Amino acid sequence: MFGRVPKKSDNTKYYEILGVSKSASQDELKKAYRKAAMKNHPDKGGDPEKFKELGEAYEVLSDPDKREIYDQYGVDALKEGMGGGGPSHSPFDIFETFFGGGGFGGGSFGGGASSRGRRQKQGEDVVHTLKASLEELYNGTTKKLSLSRNALCPKCKGKGSKSGASTSCYGCQGSGMKITTRQIGLGMIQQMQHVCPECRGSGEVINERDRCTQCKGNKVIQERKVLEVHVEKGMRNGQKIVFDGQADEAPDTVTGDIVFVLQEKSHTRFERQYDDLHVKHNISLTEALCGFQFALTHLDGRQLLVKSNPGEVIKPGQNKAINDEGMPHHQRPFMKGRLYIHFNVNFPDSGILSPEQCRTLETILSPKPNRRLTDMELDQCEETTLRDVNTEEFRWKPQQQQQQQRQREAYEEDDDDDDDDEHSMPRVQCAQQ
Repeated sequence: MFGRVPKKSDNTKYYEILGVSKSASQDELKKAYRKAAMKNHPDKGGDPEKFKELGEAYEVLSDPDKREIYDQYGVDALKEGMGGGGPSHSPFDIFETFFGGGGFGGGSFGGGASSRGRRQKQGEDVVHTLKASLEELYNGTTKKLSLSRNALCPKCKGKGSKSGASTSCYGCQGSGMKITTRQIGLGMIQQMQHVCPECRGSGEVINERDRCTQCKGNKVIQERKVLEVHVEKGMRNGQKIVFDGQADEAPDTVTGDIVFVLQEKSHTRFERQYDDLHVKHNISLTEALCGFQFALTHLDGRQLLVKSNPGEVIKPGQNKAINDEGMPHHQRPFMKGRLYIHFNVNFPDSGILSPEQCRTLETILSPKPNRRLTDMELDQCEETTLRDVNTEEFRWKPQQQQQQQRQREAYEEDDDDDDDDEHSMPRVQCAQQ
């Protein structure tokens, strides 16, 4: 309750500024403010004073309590304290709230240094590589990592001073950067921009006696932070684990994220392709023909019994698959890919079989072709001898042949050039005296 009734004052100015009637609805007020504020915003070349008046008018008329007092007693009653006081927010803050902080293309508002100072910039993300074995990606794991980061000083709350006051740097006029010029030639001047040495790029200076005793005026301190990084089952190489807002802190800055990028370490036996696993296994010729069984140690330590079907013959290079024994699907760990086994058949070291062994094998395996070459056909054939081949020599041989072919082609090109020169030379005729 007030001890006296306030005097009535002008209660139409705010409506006139917005260009609406006194009976305008909230939707009409919003449309009028939106149109006028976009037109008069300083970043769009508008009048800063007009933009400020629009903000004051909309702040009062958009509040039902303030609008009622304004309609009855005018703006003076608001200034005297009725209804929570008169306009108190910056017109740029009102504009940001109204438009969701979008502004014009994310640029800074042109309403003065105070508005720009309040706008927070986005801090940089800190990216780390996190190596993980195939066993860890299969089973899932949690790793504790200790990191060092900048944190706002708890004593001065990031102000850098005891009183919280600071002054604009005289060296760079608050910009944090200095521009120096030098003459590099006749009529040529070079401009160079560098961080201001007085304020170290902060744009402000703090009195030596007023500096915070904990951060020494730096506004931030070093702190150790332990993060528990949860590697989930089925995660893949290159996948990111993000800790929102855990990077370096800085005044007037939205703290960035700490990002861990998984790097899968190679495995001695298993190879991963998406959600499938591949493994190579050697078997003898006897096992390939007569059957085999062996125990395969999986990534979680389980022993898988792998065996061939009765009477099944395994060919060299043949592949077999076991369903649901591959990598677990990320975020669906009960679903798994396949486990592929690539068989390599080892033949006996002894390369010579006796006639008895050959006859025994022929009775078991399919017999050799019955057709034999006739004596006439044998007389027409030239006899050859098979020899063992060195694998490295076999790989090098085509390269040597290609090199010799290139040398021959280059030699033939030189011969062609000599012939062309010969034909192109002018003929000299001898004149008889």
